[in-house]
Amino acid sequence: MFTTIAGIVLLLLFLASAIRVLNEYERGIIFRLGRVIGAKGPGLIILIPIVDKMVKVSLRLVAMDVDPQDVITRDNVSVTVNAVIYFRAMDPEKAIIEVENYVYATSQLAQTTLRSVCGQAELDELLSERDKINNQLQEILDSQTDPWGIKVSTVELKHIDLPKEMQRAMARQAEAERERRSKVINAEGEFQAAQRLADAATIIQEHPMALQLRYLQTLKEISAENNSTTIFPIPIDLFKPFLTSFADKKSE
Repeated sequence: MFTTIAGIVLLLLFLASAIRVLNEYERGIIFRLGRVIGAKGPGLIILIPIVDKMVKVSLRLVAMDVDPQDVITRDNVSVTVNAVIYFRAMDPEKAIIEVENYVYATSQLAQTTLRSVCGQAELDELLSERDKINNQLQEILDSQTDPWGIKVSTVELKHIDLPKEMQRAMARQAEAERERRSKVINAEGEFQAAQRLADAATIIQEHPMALQLRYLQTLKEISAENNSTTIFPIPIDLFKPFLTSFADKKSE
C-alpha cells in the first residue's frame, strides 16, 4: 500500500515537472543539458525532468516609459525629455541567448539614444519636428536591437520640459507674434476698405446717376425708422438749368 502511494506521488511529481502549458502569446526556449534545442509553443509542452529547462518569452507588444533625461540641445538649451517605446520579441531564441535581459537592455539603450539624438537637435526642432525626432529614434533603436531579435516599432516623445526662463521668453515671443499678426490684419483690412472706396468713387464719377440712386436708398432707410424729421436729398442736376440761365443773364 505504501509503495503504491509512493509511486503515485512520484508520478504526479514527474508530470508536474514535465508538463507545461504555454499561452498563445508565449514561446518556450528549451535548454537540454545547457544546449538550446529550439522554441516551442503554444499549447502543451512535455519536458524531460532534470534534463530539460524552459525559459518563457512573451511575444506581446511591450510599452515602456523611458526615464526623463537631462539633455543640452545643439543651441545650448537645457531641457528634460522623456519618451515611450513600443517593442516586441520577434525571435525568442535570440532574445534569450544574445542578451541577458532584453527588456532592461532595451530600456538602457533607449535612454542613451534619446540623449544622443536630442542633443544633436536644436530646441525649435524638438518642439516643431517631433515626428522627425521620433523616426530617428525608432530607426536607431531598431537597428541596435535587431541582433537581439527585438523589433522596435514606435518611439514617441512624451514631454519636453523647458526652464522657466525659457518658458517666459517663449511666451513673450508668442505674444509679440500675435500682436504683429493683429496689426498686419488691421492694416490689410484698412487697405481693402480704402481700395473699395476708391473703386466706388470711380464708379460714381463715371455714372453720376449712381449717386442719386444712393440718395434714394438712404432716404428709404431713414423713412423706415420712426423719426420725426426726414431729410430729402435733392439732386443737384435739377438746379443746373436755373444756374445756367442765371449765369447767362449775368453775363449780358
